Amino acid sequence: MPRFAANLTMLFTELPMQDRFAAAAHAGFTGVEILFPYDIAAKDLSRAATAAGVEMVLLNTPPPNWAGGPRGFAAEPGREERFRHDFDRALRFAQALRARHIHVMAGRAEGDAARAVFVENLRWAVQRAPHASLTIEPINRIDMPGYFLADFDLAAAIIEEIGAPNLGLQFDAYHAQRITGDVAGTWARVAPHVRHVQIAGYPGRHEPVGGEIDWPAFFAMVDSSGYRGWISAEYNPEGHTEAGLGWLPRR
Repeated sequence: MPRFAANLTMLFTELPMQDRFAAAAHAGFTGVEILFPYDIAAKDLSRAATAAGVEMVLLNTPPPNWAGGPRGFAAEPGREERFRHDFDRALRFAQALRARHIHVMAGRAEGDAARAVFVENLRWAVQRAPHASLTIEPINRIDMPGYFLADFDLAAAIIEEIGAPNLGLQFDAYHAQRITGDVAGTWARVAPHVRHVQIAGYPGRHEPVGGEIDWPAFFAMVDSSGYRGWISAEYNPEGHTEAGLGWLPRR
């Protein structure tokens, strides 16, 4: 069975950030991720993760805060210098936290020029950090209007074009369902590229129970595909986080 991680930006928000690590461990998670951890010193986050005995799985680049900030610059023509500056900051945090993956966010852009810049920046990033695992993630344009990377086939094509061993796909089941309406079929097409998985119920982006996704079948499909990475809970709890964790498989 895959390992489950908690997205601490969205779960356990009843608690201060540093206290969420222990809460996640107590609930049964063995890994955690934070979307934009840059407002807290890396050493403090690292200390909290170590004390709780959980692995830091993923963080996003670039570092604007979560509330209303830009969603990346990697595909924005003319913002190459900003992207590279922010990538280096994300890389320093990832190294300090021993984070397994860095999610490279594309930002709002469109057209051939944006695709070319995205590929150019990703080529630079995989060479800049050959020891790091980088991911790109298709995000639906209803939740994030204008986001460049909103197509799983495009994401797979870009990964294949770059051909770097440290670049893979971040598969978010919620976004996959909203973009394609077919989580299982989308997984079947792109599974060889998947480096990291995120889950949330659809519709609603709440706990992964019920709705349009057959969650037991999805977990079984991911497991049988040979995927051995993390599955991260990245959803908005309908109530108190602990009360909604009945879906979490217990070992």
